[in-house]
Amino acid sequence: MQTQAPEAFDLSRESQVTHKLYGIDHEMTEDYGRQCLLARRLVERGVRYVVANISGEWDSHANVRDHEKVAATCDQPVAALLTDLKSRGLLDETLVVWGGEFGRTPTAQGAGRDHHPHGFTMWLAGGGVKRGLTYGATDEFGFYVIENKVHIHDLHATILHLVGLDHQRLTYRYSGRDFRLTDVHGSIVHDILA
Repeated sequence: MQTQAPEAFDLSRESQVTHKLYGIDHEMTEDYGRQCLLARRLVERGVRYVVANISGEWDSHANVRDHEKVAATCDQPVAALLTDLKSRGLLDETLVVWGGEFGRTPTAQGAGRDHHPHGFTMWLAGGGVKRGLTYGATDEFGFYVIENKVHIHDLHATILHLVGLDHQRLTYRYSGRDFRLTDVHGSIVHDILA
């Protein structure tokens, strides 16, 4: 690994077209673009788990207009990652999970909005997930899930299934209680599987 890492992390080996695709040539998208391009390079080399973090203030309560700026830093790079993975034949075997641990309330909290765990969006692409599918819906206010609610334990069970692990077989007993990555809950969301 030590001998291969320098080459894998050397983004100068990529063409200017690829740099432009990921937005590395633009200040707003450069940071996340580099992370997404690096993610693709690591996936092509067989790395099984890669994280690309968006720099910025998603956790802005006072001014949700900040989210517009942060979203602009990641739209092009993540689209490039999906496009690039697909063009290289890697998307079908690579699961891309994009999201955070909560959403935002649909109503104002002073000048901003609060954390909202009752209805928020995550998306998955590639790796055994149906394409072009929207699963679940909130009420007309965007406050509560009213259709096909996916609990975080269900999401975890589904991701584990997609990467080839049975979350129920990961159960272990400690101090008289069963534990697993999905707690002792979680059901695979079969409707989103390809």
